[in-house]
Amino acid sequence: MGLFTSTEFDSLECLLIDQLQDLYDAENRLMDALPKMADAASSSKLKQAFQSHLEETKGQVNRLEQAFQLLEKSAKRKSCEAMKGLVKEGEEIINAKGDPAIKDAALIAAAQRVEHYEMAGYGSARNFAQRCGRPDVADLLQQTLQEEGDADKKLSQIAESSINAAAARV
Repeated sequence: MGLFTSTEFDSLECLLIDQLQDLYDAENRLMDALPKMADAASSSKLKQAFQSHLEETKGQVNRLEQAFQLLEKSAKRKSCEAMKGLVKEGEEIINAKGDPAIKDAALIAAAQRVEHYEMAGYGSARNFAQRCGRPDVADLLQQTLQEEGDADKKLSQIAESSINAAAARV
């Protein structure tokens, strides 16, 4: 997100736009990473969860584009350094060798880190939109925030119902 750069924020709306650009980049990076995570998963439930979240992510990108349009700004990506790092960590797991159940547990851990990052970003951006008097934008961001929370819960359920127990038996 580049919090410690020379970017100048002269209004809360400027900060909102900056956050949307960061999230837009993050979601686009995630669209590239999710198919790789699905391919690396050995659990059919986990594969399906990643594939399902890819479809949700496409909708989230569309919602961000709508938010830019409502704010009369062009949809632009600002390099999301945090997501770059999270994706890099995910790639390390994708390329790792070892027991498939343990690798699935690691994939879930990596995916949940992503979800938590996104929830923080969408929650902040939603609050900024509300403060800027933009309930239309806030509603779009809230929809995505809800989906990210649901994805996190789904990953927890998959981990707790099967993956972690299988990994513990190794």
